[in-house]
Amino acid sequence: MHDYARLARPGQWIKNGFVLVGVLFGHAWAEVAAVQWALTLFAAFCLVSSAVYAFNDVMDRHADRVHPHKHRRPVASGRIPVARALAFAVLLVIAGLGLAASVSPAALVIAGSYIVLNVAYSLGVKHVALLDVFFIAAGFMLRLLAGTQGLGIEPSRWLLLCGLMVTLFLGFAKRRAEIASLGDGAGRHRAVLEEYSVGFLDAAVGA
Repeated sequence: MHDYARLARPGQWIKNGFVLVGVLFGHAWAEVAAVQWALTLFAAFCLVSSAVYAFNDVMDRHADRVHPHKHRRPVASGRIPVARALAFAVLLVIAGLGLAASVSPAALVIAGSYIVLNVAYSLGVKHVALLDVFFIAAGFMLRLLAGTQGLGIEPSRWLLLCGLMVTLFLGFAKRRAEIASLGDGAGRHRAVLEEYSVGFLDAAVGA
């Protein structure tokens, strides 16, 4: 069970806090029903994002085995077989989409779009410079939309613009941190890092 918990990466669930932004900026924090539905959607995105992590670990298992830290992951190390990791991901998807559907049809569509986006990312988009970062940003934006349109809250243009800028910053900052931590061997662990320069990433993060 410890390995399955690691596969789900609960430490990453904090990213799903973007789902709660709608209640905050929509001034709906005093509405009990809105808060309950927002928390339900937060749980739904925790489940589907964990499913994405499990699928990604399966797809990256060979590269992870030569990574200085990722080789300890349950799938890369062989502690969880590929078939079981995929079955675990399917169960998480079913549970997550079920929770999203209980909130609204819009929430279900957004959660489903999040899964499709991340599967596409894992299957090849992550190897395309710039597009990989925009897909990362899109994942955060879908969380934000789930917490607004998924709850019947109309997001303001200001919120969408600020959300996009923050999520692009997070994406480029992630790539910069990977280059800093992996050094000259960065491209061996994540091929797309060969397409980025430190100067470009510093400029993108600074902008």
